[in-house]
This record gives sequence, structure tokens and C-alpha cells, in this order.
Amino acid sequence: MTLQRLVLWRHGETGHNATGRIQGHLDALLTETGVEQARRAAPAVARFEPEVALSSDLRRAMDTAAEYTRVSGREVRMDKRLRETHVGEWQGLSSAEVEEGWPGALALWRADPTWAPPGGENRIEVAARAAEVVAELDAAHDGTALLCVHGGLITGLTGSLLGLPVANWPSLSGLYNCHWTVLARRGESLGWRLVAHNAGVTD
Repeated sequence: MTLQRLVLWRHGETGHNATGRIQGHLDALLTETGVEQARRAAPAVARFEPEVALSSDLRRAMDTAAEYTRVSGREVRMDKRLRETHVGEWQGLSSAEVEEGWPGALALWRADPTWAPPGGENRIEVAARAAEVVAELDAAHDGTALLCVHGGLITGLTGSLLGLPVANWPSLSGLYNCHWTVLARRGESLGWRLVAHNAGVTD
């Protein structure tokens, strides 16, 4: 068994997204806008016809994934290894509050995947736990897998699966809410290639 395609779908907008606060493992809920984003994106995501679908166990991802279940009738399994980056003491803070308490640290965190916020984890650790999930899916499935997850995790996992140098991971742009990244394999090759990044439904 070997997966042929991986769809990484970011959750809809939350109150923290709307107000510019850092979430990490905080269990923020979707806003009305976020629910509508998920409803509009779900049919497009379902057209990938995933053989298996998993979600982070944080509510913003679970509630987004529920819209996929609603249109597809397919079950989505939860896995806590797919949670967003734990940002430690920064959880719930705005960028301005982080800058006030840790001058220059926010820019360092965004530029260096090996650096972790105080009490948190770095992007390499996040990518490693998500890659464990992908490896398990690889061993059990040979079609398309859908992961409903988080922006920071998607960036790190994508960089890791593509084999990009860690220093180049920040060159991957972040994803808008309810947009997705698609990775695929060609023929018998085990290497992943980037098919789409930050794709989404347009009006």
C-alpha cells in the first residue's frame, strides 16, 4: 500500500484568526464566516474522493471536517498528532503582545523552523508528529488521504514531505482559511511533489 495523493485542508476562520491572536492548542471555535467557508469548500474537497479522512482533534478542525462528512457521508477520524503547533506562553496573545514581551522573537520563530516559543514546540517537531500519521496511512491505503488540519502544521509537513532544506520551509506561503495543499506521487515513485498550494474556492 502506498498513498498516491495527500490533501491538506486548513480549517475555517476562528475568532482568534479574525482578531489576530495566536491559537496554538487553544480550542477556538469557528466564526459564522468560518462555518460558511467550510460549507463552501467541502464539496470541492469531497471531489478529491479521499479513501480516508483524518482531522486534528481541535474543534476548529473537527467542525470544518464535519462539513466534509455532511456532503460526502464519509467518516472522519480524529488524531491529536495533527494539532497545530503548541506555542507555549504565546497562546492567546496578539502579535503586538508577543513583541512587547519577547522583542524580536516572533520574527525569529517565523524565519527559523528549529526555534520554539517559550514552553512550546518548533516546526520540526510538529512536522515529525504529522509525518507519523502520514506514514501510517501510507502503510494502509493506496489512494487519496484528506487531513483537515492547521496552517502551521501544513507548512511544516509540506516542507518535510517534499524534502526541502529546513531553512527553506518559511518560503512556503501560509494558507488562507479553508484553503488546501495537494501533494502527489508520480507512478511508482515514493517521492512527493507539490501539485497545488493555498488553493481554494473562489466566488
